[in-house]
Amino acid sequence: MYTLYLDSSDKNMSIGITKDNVLIAHYHDKAWQKQSELMTKALDDLFYDNKINPKDINEIVVGIGPGSYTGVRIALTIAKVFAYSLNIPIYPISSLRLLADFEKTSICIINARSERSYVGVYNKEKVILKDCILKNEQLHAYIKEHPESVLKGDILHLGMKQEVKSPIETMIKLRPFLKETDDILTIKPCYMKEL
Repeated sequence: MYTLYLDSSDKNMSIGITKDNVLIAHYHDKAWQKQSELMTKALDDLFYDNKINPKDINEIVVGIGPGSYTGVRIALTIAKVFAYSLNIPIYPISSLRLLADFEKTSICIINARSERSYVGVYNKEKVILKDCILKNEQLHAYIKEHPESVLKGDILHLGMKQEVKSPIETMIKLRPFLKETDDILTIKPCYMKEL
């Protein structure tokens, strides 16, 4: 069984393909404001280079935000087109959740601009703090109160050193805990405009 993993919600774009839960193809690179140009080409290249027929994909896991307004829509649109045309299920996932270190309590962060951050806190399959927007000063206080947690995601805007890693490994580990969407046409991106 082939599973396609997609996320383009932030500065980096990630694509993964597993066969029977084993990663066989992977792409992860910077794509800020170029997701629409790069994602379909990278996907085509992965299929071609790994001799995978796109019609063999059995399910899709996709990051639905929060994050870049356009970036979130790119991966979700590609996922919907694939799923609809192949009549296969989609498993939506928070783009914050897929940043988590699966083995540790993770404070997952994406820059929301204007001195704010998208934040979600996770431990394995458990949600500790539901995705929300915090002012950066509130986030700094939360981080200080939870020193045992690791920081993941876009933290340069907080003045902290950032580790960039592909979210595909976490997506694969979380796949058994994700719920299939009832109707692929009604999946909506998570933009989180309000505080």
